[in-house]
Amino acid sequence: MEDQINTLQQWIDDSRNIVFFGGAGVSTESGIPDFRSVDGLYHQKYDWPPEEILSRSFFDVRPEEFYRFYRDKMLCLDACPNAAHKKLAELEAAGKLRGVVTQNIDGLHQLAGSKRVWELHGSVHRNYCMKCKKFYPVKFIKDSAGVPRCSCGGIVKPDVVLYEESLNSKVLEGALEDIQSADMLIIGGTSLAVYPAASLVRYYRGKRLVLINKSPTPYDSHADLLLAAPIGQVLGQIQVR
Repeated sequence: MEDQINTLQQWIDDSRNIVFFGGAGVSTESGIPDFRSVDGLYHQKYDWPPEEILSRSFFDVRPEEFYRFYRDKMLCLDACPNAAHKKLAELEAAGKLRGVVTQNIDGLHQLAGSKRVWELHGSVHRNYCMKCKKFYPVKFIKDSAGVPRCSCGGIVKPDVVLYEESLNSKVLEGALEDIQSADMLIIGGTSLAVYPAASLVRYYRGKRLVLINKSPTPYDSHADLLLAAPIGQVLGQIQVR
């Protein structure tokens, strides 16, 4: 692992247009549960599977049950950025990292200081009335009971991409443009099993594809550098210079 860390450090030193693509594993070290690990949400017992609860059709038919689960499991508002979030923000501030493409909805990259963040699946921190489009902060959702309602009577929906919903086209285009122009792509904390987000990595054409993940992924054989370790543990050892 020491040799791999040294190689990663050298590549980062030599790069000027790095892009980071991350998933749930980036935030597990901040105490936020992922979905697909042994302890993830998919392995916990509810009246409905989590992927069904987090679907648009379920939201439309059983909004009370959706918000019960959402408040209980998706709003981890006490979580703080970990070493991975902080190092990426440092790399951006130093002019080495172009942007972050994330599948997470927790806002921890921005809390750590990252400015250019493509949130493929939205954010819990943005919530809008489905009727009049009025904005509401996450605290409004957290502190409300039942189905949160706007002053106009409309349902306030989190700006997160549910199953059966499409990704935001502008966010998708921005993420794709960054990945295509990167001279180094670091993928971390993701199983690369969620589509269409995972398919974005196919558009990287550079020679420095780094994959950092505790468990195997379908793209392991394509990586120029593979580190089977927690993302925070790895990036925490990197020097920004």
